[in-house]
Amino acid sequence: MRPDRSATCHSLPASGRVLRILPLLAMLLLMTACASSPHRREPTYRASHSSMADLPARAPSAATAGEANDILFRAIGLVGTPYRWGGNTPASGFDCSGLVDYIYRTAAGISLPRTSRDMSVMEGRKIRRMTQLASGDLVFFDISGSISHVGVYVGKGRFVHAPNSGGTVRLDDIDGPYWRSHFAYGKRLLN
Repeated sequence: MRPDRSATCHSLPASGRVLRILPLLAMLLLMTACASSPHRREPTYRASHSSMADLPARAPSAATAGEANDILFRAIGLVGTPYRWGGNTPASGFDCSGLVDYIYRTAAGISLPRTSRDMSVMEGRKIRRMTQLASGDLVFFDISGSISHVGVYVGKGRFVHAPNSGGTVRLDDIDGPYWRSHFAYGKRLLN
């Protein structure tokens, strides 16, 4: 006759039963975690196919490298924030110029005009070639014959921007087909 194991298990005090099954539960949880697929979110950046990805990252100048890094990290930290026309805070969402102003105001203490068009005519060194952009430069795009979009260049061929209604703040390749064909110039505000 086989012993009744349930009687043996139930005769242990409650703390003993918990200690006895704890390693089994831990192993089961570990196996479940490894076997399950992670929750998928809509990507805010796809793997880089930028021809500029191999270029060395650069700051505008040694004197402004710290400010450029602050701008870079603030910009990347906002990726995934919802788009909202007229928005200019993480809580309310961002449109393109609201995002850029927020980044510069909070990371470098520089207030920018409200629209991309007004930002494009500010004082600052114009950068005509994408390969000459440095982290923290503003990047402007001519869509339908005038400047109507702005983002912040973060380096390695990528920029952060709030592209459209219903979307989120994203990290995109500046030399992808669409953005390359609409790139107007960059503007360096950090000297």
